[in-house]
Amino acid sequence: MTNPVVGRADLIAAVEAAVRAPSVHNTQPWRFRLRDRTVDLYADPTRQLPTSDPDGHALRLSCGAALLNLRLGLAHQGYGVAFQLLPDRTDPELLARVEVVGRARPTWREETLYAAIARRHSNRQPFLATFVAPDLRARLVQAARDEGAWLDLMIGPVALDMVAELLRVADGLLNTYEGYRSELAQWTRRSDADPDGVPSSAGGPAPDPGDLLVTRDFGGPPRPAGRTFETDPLVAVLGAHGDLPADDLIAGQALQRVLLTATANGLSTSLFSQPIDVPAIREQLRLGLRRTGSPRILLRAGYGVPGTPTPRRPLAEVLDAALIDAA
Repeated sequence: MTNPVVGRADLIAAVEAAVRAPSVHNTQPWRFRLRDRTVDLYADPTRQLPTSDPDGHALRLSCGAALLNLRLGLAHQGYGVAFQLLPDRTDPELLARVEVVGRARPTWREETLYAAIARRHSNRQPFLATFVAPDLRARLVQAARDEGAWLDLMIGPVALDMVAELLRVADGLLNTYEGYRSELAQWTRRSDADPDGVPSSAGGPAPDPGDLLVTRDFGGPPRPAGRTFETDPLVAVLGAHGDLPADDLIAGQALQRVLLTATANGLSTSLFSQPIDVPAIREQLRLGLRRTGSPRILLRAGYGVPGTPTPRRPLAEVLDAALIDAA
């Protein structure tokens, strides 16, 4: 490949795709810096959750998801890219560097996943009791493998009950911490006009003690009569093969590839991080799955009525406004 001239507008368009990634409580903990042919992805430590994410694992997972969107955004525009994770040991906030290395026609898969970016959002409502076919389940598993991570589907009542119980215990323990309750309140929004956090319109219904999978309370209303969560949900656990900061970024890219694959195939998804945010319970989950690398997130997938996407901050808040004006 020859190094092409890359328009600043093309880089900004890729960042616009990147910020559509999911993040815990919709904190959007990322920043971007543009150079001639590169985009640097930085962590925004001011948006790290000090109680539930003191080591930054959830922040890096979110930024890894943004990194995959960034790669897909550049591929969509016809660029071949190379990327490095944690490229500068003297700057721990610099999480990744993506460099345009030439022109390349996007693959059918890249275009399919890119098209799903705008449609993907967490759906915290009950799903339909429609079975997800084995071949689609296999595609979700392969999507995680394509990014060097793993996805274990919880098949059968024993596996599902194990995950549901660990989720219940973790959620109960976290809610005993005042700092955790304050974090949740801080990032819960009453209006869709707020550019970050989770508005009640997207937060799902209020939790019910009888639910199999414990959800967070983002201020949603009680469920209408007859709207119950699925009794046999498709639940998966995603993880990486190691436990270093770079593995969080690998898992984040894998998570986003799984979510976009699900979206492209008509599935809705929602995420649970409570068992990951309690180290002892995360270790129990790892042992229960017989994995060497730690789990990073729980995923629920199924067929659902389209929900409400969460808002995103304007680019001026994640990218130098002067760079936008120069595009």
